[in-house]
Amino acid sequence: MKSLFALHRAGALSAAALLFLLGAAPARAEFPDPPADPMESAGPHTAVFAGGCFWGVEGVFERIKGVQDVVSGYSGGEAKTAQYELVGTGRTGHAESVRVTYDPAQVSYGTLLKVFFSVAHDPTQLNYQGPDHGTQYRSAIFYADETQRRVAEQYIRALDKAGVYRDKIVTQLSPLKAFYPAEEYHQDYLRQHPTQLYIMMWDLPKIAALEKEYPQLLQAQ
Repeated sequence: MKSLFALHRAGALSAAALLFLLGAAPARAEFPDPPADPMESAGPHTAVFAGGCFWGVEGVFERIKGVQDVVSGYSGGEAKTAQYELVGTGRTGHAESVRVTYDPAQVSYGTLLKVFFSVAHDPTQLNYQGPDHGTQYRSAIFYADETQRRVAEQYIRALDKAGVYRDKIVTQLSPLKAFYPAEEYHQDYLRQHPTQLYIMMWDLPKIAALEKEYPQLLQAQ
């Protein structure tokens, strides 16, 4: 998707909306760097994150240099309940999640964690994000191996110690048992619906924060 300024120039955002969205991106305390990743094998790797509605989380990660693919989906429950209507009941064990495929030669798992904790969502909100409430919107990292678990655990401790947030981080660390892609109409939702009110209110501010705080991480547009 184009930057907010490009959308404004194209007429997709009014001047008032642009100013609102840029102002809505909260000022952040400086985040410590994540722990150094151990040497990773060549080839694509995957990471699975949950942080509220998957539309905005997907929209953030697909802009990161070195990220090859981002898929919205469900993790934490069974295959038979990996359906949007069922997940929405909050009784399936699933969380709305994204599977990020990335090249570790270009972007580290630790850097993805930094983006996840700083702009993709608020990790201090227990079982909700913004207007979305329920365990399906919980903050979670579904780690693929012990290395991901250890790096994530160390970084959470570092963030709490640095006092980045006033409240304690409540992100769950769970082993990744399975990831189930969501229905097709959820994929690239932010990219396809940039002027939808929900997207403008809750997700575009994340993109604005990403552009402002981590321009060096952005893919070339």
